Amino acid sequence: MISPRSETILKSIVGQYITRAVPVPSQSIINDYELAVSPATIRNEMAHLEQEGYITRPHPSAGSIPSDKGYRFYVETLNDIELPLAEQFLISHLFHQVEREMEEWLSLAATLTAQLVHNVAIVAIPKTTKCQFKHLELVALRESLALVVLVLQGTRLKQQLITFDKAIAQSELTRIANKLNKAYSGLSRAKISAKKLKLSAAEKQVTDCLLKMMQAEDEHEFEQSRLDGLHFTLNQPEFRQGKRVLTLMELVERRDLLKSVAPEGLGGEGVQVIIGKENKAEAIQDCSVVISQYGLPEEAVGIMGVVGPTRMPYARTISTVGYLSSVLNRLVAELYGKRS
Repeated sequence: MISPRSETILKSIVGQYITRAVPVPSQSIINDYELAVSPATIRNEMAHLEQEGYITRPHPSAGSIPSDKGYRFYVETLNDIELPLAEQFLISHLFHQVEREMEEWLSLAATLTAQLVHNVAIVAIPKTTKCQFKHLELVALRESLALVVLVLQGTRLKQQLITFDKAIAQSELTRIANKLNKAYSGLSRAKISAKKLKLSAAEKQVTDCLLKMMQAEDEHEFEQSRLDGLHFTLNQPEFRQGKRVLTLMELVERRDLLKSVAPEGLGGEGVQVIIGKENKAEAIQDCSVVISQYGLPEEAVGIMGVVGPTRMPYARTISTVGYLSSVLNRLVAELYGKRS
């Protein structure tokens, strides 16, 4: 815990450093808040904050900059932050103008987020949480070779070849597909595995094949669908030269940025903030990530987030990600025929 005066000073340092990107001297804090204390008192409070690890100084005679711990304290004290109503109305209007296509929604969400927070925005296409069987087709290709076409809830389509031990006619494949469609409709992989159903050798082979396809879908990671605003981040002083910019560009080129920023166990409602070395991926430990899940927890979920320097406008970024994810929540609910 720190005193109310130290908290005021820390917030001043964080706010000024986010805005100006230069170390904050004690005189600037006095001018910022017009504190009725002497400069010596301010310096003593700053020395205490430095000793406690909330701020640091590039060198002894310089001003102060926030540490990861200082940013974390600042973020935890942010309350009731929302986008201005005018911006909320504008965003809602823009989404109503685009076609009812997932790709259009994600592209607009990434573009708007990047423009509002001036950092990299990433939006991943929703994926099923636990995929459910919807429909199966079996198409004969050669005597013993067939194509398995599996449709999952949420219109996810998967295809795979299957080779039987003996020749099998299209009429028999159709009979097998009809039987399995009736038995497995709406079931998850676990429920299909647990179902006691008398199967022929060919029917069991098809069932094993579709279970593997569903397992691969369940284990599939989020796909990086849309990325925007890289130029904003590269324009930040922290990324204009040196290793940071090379690391970020390498992650983008390898399409590994989403995998690096998404924390394990991301879920539930609300926006998460991961600051600096709180990131598990070493490659982005000079960055902060503001990220949120969107969608329907029992149907399909995606993620959206912002990546930038630890000196990012947290209040603005949290409110933007929070509002855009709520818009995507509603759109996904409509796509799946449900109202949020």
